[in-house]
Amino acid sequence: MARPTVLGPEELDAALAELPGWEVRDDKLHAEFAEFSDFAEAFGFMAAVATEAARLDHHPEWSNVYSKVTVDLVTHDAGGITELDLTLARRMSELARR
Repeated sequence: MARPTVLGPEELDAALAELPGWEVRDDKLHAEFAEFSDFAEAFGFMAAVATEAARLDHHPEWSNVYSKVTVDLVTHDAGGITELDLTLARRMSELARR
């Protein structure tokens, strides 16, 4: 399967306008999900995302501390942010009900 290409600045800006809570940080798509009530809810979110990530064959860089999940997305083999990152970001926002 062909991997997507890196998005241009205009494409990325347009996509970010439709992704509340996401930004570009250190050349990666970045978000912090702090709306969970406790560790179990945050971990449940991560488990749901893991299923989506496996389906997409695209895996986030992330961490979890208590009720907060921090996420960075980048398509390493493409060398930047691609539509694949946006797809996973959209799905993560849906799962978090953003």
